[in-house]
Amino acid sequence: MPGPHRRQPPVVVQSVTSAPESLAEEQAARIRRYLFTMGVRTACFILAAVTATQGAPWWVWGSFSVAAVLLPYIAVVMANAVRPRVAGRSNPVTPIVDHTRQIER
Repeated sequence: MPGPHRRQPPVVVQSVTSAPESLAEEQAARIRRYLFTMGVRTACFILAAVTATQGAPWWVWGSFSVAAVLLPYIAVVMANAVRPRVAGRSNPVTPIVDHTRQIER
Protein backbone atom coordinates (compact mmCIF):
# COMPACT_ATOMS: atom_id res chain seq x y z
CA MET A 1 0.00 0.00 0.00
CA PRO A 2 1.55 3.30 -1.06
CA GLY A 3 2.21 5.95 1.50
CA PRO A 4 0.27 9.22 1.51
CA HIS A 5 3.28 11.23 0.26
CA ARG A 6 4.43 8.98 -2.57
CA ARG A 7 5.05 10.99 -5.75
CA GLN A 8 2.94 9.89 -8.68
CA PRO A 9 3.72 10.90 -12.26
CA PRO A 10 1.60 13.84 -13.42
CA VAL A 11 -1.43 12.95 -15.48
CA VAL A 12 -1.65 14.81 -18.79
CA VAL A 13 -5.15 15.88 -19.74
CA GLN A 14 -6.07 17.41 -23.10
CA SER A 15 -7.44 20.93 -22.80
CA VAL A 16 -10.83 21.34 -24.47
CA THR A 17 -9.86 24.69 -25.96
CA SER A 18 -6.90 23.17 -27.81
CA ALA A 19 -8.68 20.02 -29.00
CA PRO A 20 -8.47 19.43 -32.75
CA GLU A 21 -11.44 19.78 -35.08
CA SER A 22 -13.95 16.95 -34.71
CA LEU A 23 -14.16 14.22 -37.33
CA ALA A 24 -17.70 15.26 -38.31
CA GLU A 25 -16.63 18.89 -38.86
CA GLU A 26 -13.62 17.83 -40.90
CA GLN A 27 -15.72 15.51 -43.09
CA ALA A 28 -18.35 18.21 -43.61
CA ALA A 29 -15.65 20.66 -44.74
CA ARG A 30 -14.24 18.09 -47.17
CA ILE A 31 -17.72 17.41 -48.59
CA ARG A 32 -18.31 21.15 -49.08
CA ARG A 33 -14.95 21.48 -50.89
CA TYR A 34 -15.82 18.51 -53.12
CA LEU A 35 -19.28 19.84 -53.99
CA PHE A 36 -17.90 23.32 -54.73
CA THR A 37 -15.21 21.90 -57.03
CA MET A 38 -17.74 19.72 -58.85
CA GLY A 39 -20.03 22.76 -59.22
CA VAL A 40 -17.17 24.65 -60.87
CA ARG A 41 -16.57 21.59 -63.07
CA THR A 42 -20.23 21.58 -64.17
CA ALA A 43 -20.02 25.29 -65.00
CA CYS A 44 -16.84 24.67 -67.03
CA PHE A 45 -18.54 21.84 -68.93
CA ILE A 46 -21.55 24.03 -69.80
CA LEU A 47 -19.31 26.97 -70.75
CA ALA A 48 -17.19 24.70 -72.97
CA ALA A 49 -20.29 23.52 -74.83
CA VAL A 50 -21.74 27.03 -75.17
CA THR A 51 -18.49 28.68 -76.29
CA ALA A 52 -17.74 25.88 -78.77
CA THR A 53 -21.17 26.14 -80.39
CA GLN A 54 -21.06 29.96 -80.50
CA GLY A 55 -17.80 30.07 -82.48
CA ALA A 56 -15.45 31.21 -79.70
CA PRO A 57 -11.70 30.75 -80.28
CA TRP A 58 -10.44 27.20 -79.69
CA TRP A 59 -8.38 28.19 -76.65
CA VAL A 60 -11.48 29.49 -74.84
CA TRP A 61 -13.63 26.37 -75.20
CA GLY A 62 -10.51 24.21 -74.93
CA SER A 63 -9.60 25.75 -71.57
CA PHE A 64 -13.09 25.09 -70.24
CA SER A 65 -12.94 21.52 -71.59
CA VAL A 66 -9.57 20.80 -69.94
CA ALA A 67 -10.85 22.21 -66.65
CA ALA A 68 -14.00 20.07 -66.90
CA VAL A 69 -11.85 16.96 -67.42
CA LEU A 70 -9.26 17.66 -64.69
CA LEU A 71 -11.50 19.04 -61.92
CA PRO A 72 -13.05 15.66 -60.91
CA TYR A 73 -9.56 14.29 -60.17
CA ILE A 74 -8.67 17.41 -58.20
CA ALA A 75 -11.99 17.26 -56.30
CA VAL A 76 -11.45 13.63 -55.27
CA VAL A 77 -7.86 14.23 -54.18
CA MET A 78 -8.91 17.26 -52.11
CA ALA A 79 -11.86 15.36 -50.60
CA ASN A 80 -9.61 12.49 -49.52
CA ALA A 81 -6.89 14.75 -48.11
CA VAL A 82 -7.02 14.63 -44.33
CA ARG A 83 -5.35 17.51 -42.56
CA PRO A 84 -2.32 16.44 -40.54
CA ARG A 85 -2.27 17.11 -36.83
CA VAL A 86 -0.15 20.19 -36.27
CA ALA A 87 2.64 19.61 -33.75
CA GLY A 88 2.47 21.90 -30.77
CA ARG A 89 -1.17 22.77 -31.34
CA SER A 90 -2.40 20.85 -28.33
CA ASN A 91 -1.73 22.23 -24.90
CA PRO A 92 -1.56 19.56 -22.21
CA VAL A 93 -3.02 20.50 -18.85
CA THR A 94 -1.77 18.96 -15.63
CA PRO A 95 -4.61 18.56 -13.14
CA ILE A 96 -4.18 19.82 -9.62
CA VAL A 97 -3.72 16.95 -7.20
CA ASP A 98 -5.81 17.21 -4.07
CA HIS A 99 -3.86 15.79 -1.11
CA THR A 100 -6.83 16.02 1.25
CA ARG A 101 -7.30 12.78 3.11
CA GLN A 102 -10.20 10.79 1.74
CA ILE A 103 -12.34 8.23 3.53
CA GLU A 104 -10.62 4.87 3.21
CA ARG A 105 -11.87 1.35 3.64
